[in-house]
Amino acid sequence: MSQILDNVLPVFVLMALGRLVMARGWAPASFFTISDKLTYFIFFPALLFLKIGSAGAELSAPPALISAVLASVAVVWLLSLVYARLAGVNPFQAGTFSQVSYRFNTYVGMAVILSAFGEEGVARFGIIISMAIPFINLLAVSTLVWYSQASYSGAQKAKLAFKALLANPLILSCLAGIAWAHSGLELPLFLRRSLALAGGLSLPLALLSIGGSLALDKLKGRLALSLLSCLLKLVVLPLVGWGLLSLAGVQGLSLAVAMVFLALPTATSAYILSTQMKSDADLAGAAIVLTTLVSFFSLSAVLMIFA
Repeated sequence: MSQILDNVLPVFVLMALGRLVMARGWAPASFFTISDKLTYFIFFPALLFLKIGSAGAELSAPPALISAVLASVAVVWLLSLVYARLAGVNPFQAGTFSQVSYRFNTYVGMAVILSAFGEEGVARFGIIISMAIPFINLLAVSTLVWYSQASYSGAQKAKLAFKALLANPLILSCLAGIAWAHSGLELPLFLRRSLALAGGLSLPLALLSIGGSLALDKLKGRLALSLLSCLLKLVVLPLVGWGLLSLAGVQGLSLAVAMVFLALPTATSAYILSTQMKSDADLAGAAIVLTTLVSFFSLSAVLMIFA
């Protein structure tokens, strides 16, 4: 029970505060728009680089860990496509339904892992997401393009893939952090403190923004598909992952961090990508709300079993 009270509940308390701020009108919607951009492009990359880059040359992740995590995502991706085909999900919703079934909220993951496992856990998490973000974005973009009712030229597809992969500041900061960790160099004290100050802003702002975006009215008319995507994301994905990680012989901290990763709610970026790709953004919003609320239980279960 202490794992829930100490490591999961504080994250949801801050999200609840964000919902209260939005409901009471204590901050305009534009506040979260601006804070989201600052967090995504500056504050959170600073935190990732600092935590991963400070881990030292011993920073590593077993190949079996990465392979099992990515394979788990691929299995759920395939399951989402099979269901969409067999159930006759319309093309406008199919791409969104698929991506919300396996995308993950990096901010919630970082907050829980930093609290539960400390610096070493964060470094391991950074390695996982540096591999998972490109892979997941490739799956999401290609699926949305496939189901999209808009026609894309080869140049447009390449541009979308580039923006989703190479221009992602989270990927770049993780890779830069890994490179710095293995360089054997130390960050100057002034730079380390600057990054710590900037990075310290990221999680509170991100969690407040996530909470501010949660509204149950987003579920109206889309509850069935949202529930199914929630089942795939928070039940099927962790179970598949647990099986594959066990078969791969992954244990200890790596297993615990990977299971937290697999039990995270759907990323808020799914809404933005669905909008850009002319898919059902409202379904993405509904899935984000539902998986965020239910992830309290999935994350609690994971920490009780593996931490």
